[in-house]
Amino acid sequence: MKDFLKLEKKINLNFKNKDLLVQAFCHRSYLNEKPEFKLDHNERLEFLGDAVLELVVTEYLYQNYPQKPEGELTSWRAALVNAENLSKIAQSLGFSDFLLLSKGETKTLGKARKYILADTFEALIGATFLDLGYKTCQDFIKQVIIKELPHIIEAGLFRDAKSCFQEEAQERIRITPIYKVLDEWGPDHAKHFIVGVFLGENLVAKGEGFSKQEAEQEAAKKGLETKGW
Repeated sequence: MKDFLKLEKKINLNFKNKDLLVQAFCHRSYLNEKPEFKLDHNERLEFLGDAVLELVVTEYLYQNYPQKPEGELTSWRAALVNAENLSKIAQSLGFSDFLLLSKGETKTLGKARKYILADTFEALIGATFLDLGYKTCQDFIKQVIIKELPHIIEAGLFRDAKSCFQEEAQERIRITPIYKVLDEWGPDHAKHFIVGVFLGENLVAKGEGFSKQEAEQEAAKKGLETKGW
């Protein structure tokens, strides 16, 4: 078993129930190979952590930026809690060294690993909430996630491809883009989607991703390139 005490020191959290911490890093695939493992996989913790993360970030933005409109705060929040940002932070904290994965998943890199890390991050927040409470969660999220906000604002990283494509389409041709799932496959924990972005009846571009949201972003990005916008 991996030495989770090292991780606790690194992230400055001291769990009372160590099993919750370990479970946060347990991917569904690990249990397929080790059905005798005493803990469950991390998907329920991820579900909880996702909600806690969104609440903490929303509360922070609401309290600290009273003059900003809802739309701008929503964009900032999305940039903070998306899989790209969470996986990057998880990687910097060394989460990859503690993942409990099947042998097959251990070899997985690229986008698939990015999503595993992001999901694990949310599961850790769920475990922290259950074991150490909301205030500790709040402090942890501020220290490791919300600290990225100045860079996100300065670099304009909150302007996602979907928003840009919609603005351009509405301004140039007075049409709002529509996104449709064209294909999907894979098990629930590793779904794969192909999404098309349409202007009226015309398919402009396709995008692939491990979630509908990611595929939509990829389609919008390609749509901007295709249209020269």
